[in-house]
Amino acid sequence: MTSAEDFDRWYADRTASKRADDLVRQVLGLPDGLESTSLLGGAGLDEVAGSLGLAPGRVLLDLACGRGGYGLEIARRTGCRLVGVDFSRVAVEQARSRSGGDFRVGTLTATGLNANSVDAVLVVDSLQFAESKPDALRECLRVLRPGGRLAVTCWQAADPGDERVWGRIRELDLERQLPEAGFADVEVADRPAWRTDERCLWEAALAVEEPDPAMASMQEEARRVLAGFDRKRRVLATAAKPR
Repeated sequence: MTSAEDFDRWYADRTASKRADDLVRQVLGLPDGLESTSLLGGAGLDEVAGSLGLAPGRVLLDLACGRGGYGLEIARRTGCRLVGVDFSRVAVEQARSRSGGDFRVGTLTATGLNANSVDAVLVVDSLQFAESKPDALRECLRVLRPGGRLAVTCWQAADPGDERVWGRIRELDLERQLPEAGFADVEVADRPAWRTDERCLWEAALAVEEPDPAMASMQEEARRVLAGFDRKRRVLATAAKPR
């Protein structure tokens, strides 16, 4: 899936499937009620939330927020104000049904926000969908206030030359791209434990019998992901906008 229309259908199916959401929360160790649209687990969420330096009165942009689950949870923990942006109108409508955030339609490269307007940006498992990764990172830098923090969770190719890895993943090289976009204090680290949790989720999804449309979609993705599982590495990247 790459288009907003693809994700509109995916989110519509997901809303009708309590089983899929319950399975993701259980296997990934997520808080009750958090509607995940990615593969960041509870331990990863704790680490990401701590890296952003948020407090009451500060503003978090959850970019490519989906149904808003991660951003809403971080806002609940920290007391910050949440702005969520996603290119799927269906996802934004679903996020707006939950209290606690200002959710808008926009893209990874055009958020619609003013420059220097947020204190932190979170991009969970979605940077690969940007047509231009450098443009997406520059947009994150533009909306951040000086000293503001960025946290990106994603995958990168274990071997960047391995053409079996999806091209949009092979385009990610945050060790190089974040400094080139203008970020400072860049740290990019592998998170193999998160990857282990992902494998457990895909295997659990394949064990579900008589799947509904959302579970069937998850099972299709599980087969595809597991076939080339060791070709990617799990990454957490953090950085700051220079003061």
